[in-house]
Amino acid sequence: MSAGETGSLFVVATPIGNLDDLSRRAERVLSEVAIIACEDTRRTRRLLSAIGVSRPKLIAMHDHNERDQAPALINSLLAGDDVALVSDAGTPLVSDPGFVLLRSAFEAGVVVVPIPGPSAVLAAIAVSPVPINRFLFEGFLPSKSAPRKERLRLWLGRDFATIFFEAPHRMRAMLTDLVALGAGDREVVVCRELTKIHEEITAAPVASLVETVEQRGEFVVILPGHRASPAAADDLPADVSTERLLEVLKDELPLGTAARLAARLVDRPRRELYAAMVSLSTGE
Repeated sequence: MSAGETGSLFVVATPIGNLDDLSRRAERVLSEVAIIACEDTRRTRRLLSAIGVSRPKLIAMHDHNERDQAPALINSLLAGDDVALVSDAGTPLVSDPGFVLLRSAFEAGVVVVPIPGPSAVLAAIAVSPVPINRFLFEGFLPSKSAPRKERLRLWLGRDFATIFFEAPHRMRAMLTDLVALGAGDREVVVCRELTKIHEEITAAPVASLVETVEQRGEFVVILPGHRASPAAADDLPADVSTERLLEVLKDELPLGTAARLAARLVDRPRRELYAAMVSLSTGE
């Protein structure tokens, strides 16, 4: 399969639930490569068994050992072996390990080939009953309430959708945090178990979901921008000072973007807020 003397690194999307979503191209690649780097060899072995593939060598590569495994995989690629990178489900490198290997492959001059396919993020966008013209994907929320509220507070001021993953046992707490931030009337889209038997897609105000949300399965949540929901509030919570807002924004965004967003939130000149954030950064 390699085009030259070295092997190729194939970044292969695998099903997020329904095995029928595996593309024929992905199946062919997985059957022909010499090595598959995967998060969990047991899960990948089950996938290979389902499609009748037994040949590739499986190497576990996850958050805790990626830096140790990457050099050996690069050596295999340089020796002419083709390698496939897969995650437990969906498209690799979307909140999954693999970047160290990918970056190392580029630095080593190895050909990297994307094999597109299932993605929980894109599947959620495709079925969203609220408009999504622009969006930002944020991965997983912090597990503790205080930093989680800080992130959610920032997102509530955006005029574009924010899409994130959430663990089932934290769904109720996350929704409760949104209510505490004054977003109980904000409509959210909750996608649970996409492509699986118990798939469920719900669009409803946050407050109505706190007690009814199912705390099992895998979740993708879409928080529409404040202009996409007529019930969204434009005002900041009373306990958030302008200085605190500027501190949070400058830590999370480029200064120009942070100043533009702050200007819309507090109705003050962008240049003034930009200068204030520069002062906060330099301590002057």
